[in-house]
Amino acid sequence: MADKIQEDLEREIADLERQLRDAKDLLKHANPSDTYEEYSPSTHALLLLSDSALPLGSFAYSSGLESYIAHHKLLTSVSPVASFHRFFGLSISSLASTSLPYLLNAYRHPKHLETLDNDLDASTPCVVARRASIAQGRALLGVWERAFRESFTGSADDPTIKAVSAIQAFSEALKFNADELGPNGHLAPLWGVICLGMRIELSQAAYIFVLNHAKALVSAAVRASIMGPYQAQRVLASVSLQELIRERIKLEWETLPEQAGQVAPVLDLWLGRHELLYSRIFNS
Repeated sequence: MADKIQEDLEREIADLERQLRDAKDLLKHANPSDTYEEYSPSTHALLLLSDSALPLGSFAYSSGLESYIAHHKLLTSVSPVASFHRFFGLSISSLASTSLPYLLNAYRHPKHLETLDNDLDASTPCVVARRASIAQGRALLGVWERAFRESFTGSADDPTIKAVSAIQAFSEALKFNADELGPNGHLAPLWGVICLGMRIELSQAAYIFVLNHAKALVSAAVRASIMGPYQAQRVLASVSLQELIRERIKLEWETLPEQAGQVAPVLDLWLGRHELLYSRIFNS
């Protein structure tokens, strides 16, 4: 009788252990998408800044692509798509070497925003590039003041307060000195400080800045009939583009603004000659 009771207990224990193992396996292989995860405000802000509908006017500029195409029409041995990819890599590398150091430094030291803006203006010899940077920077400042500021100034953390104060002071100085020597409103340093004010991580702020430039270039290529929309999306989704962006950000991560410089001087020539084209569909 005692042996039968012991057997029943052992069988029951074995059954319970089996059920426990099955439950652990189910938990281990559970689909993560079934679990709701709360998204931070910074994720929402990042999606806003990456939206192609953000009214910065970026897609009105080809960043020299239209001029590049016009000056390479005689190179029939190279396909338009292959030629675009050459320009694409040069343009992203140029943006990273000339603008990223100012973005990174403005994010780290928002109180230097006006100085960085002035330094970037002085180090941009190409008039067309300067005009495009200022137009987009002022547009971003307008978006912050009219749409974003109310939703992203509720935090009491010190970096955010410093960023908001720096943006406010810069905006007031820009309005006060609109027709005199003063702030210009370049995109890169303003992007860095506004991302800080929206509590976006620095690495994400840099990545989306470069990616937005890539999106604008690809959009210009589609409108210039170099490639179709599906090819354009393949370029943006490619691993090579992701690696290029990460590589350029990593390369410029510790670069000081005074060390920034143009790695592809020919881009300034293409940009500068844009206004000399007989006909054009882009502002630059």
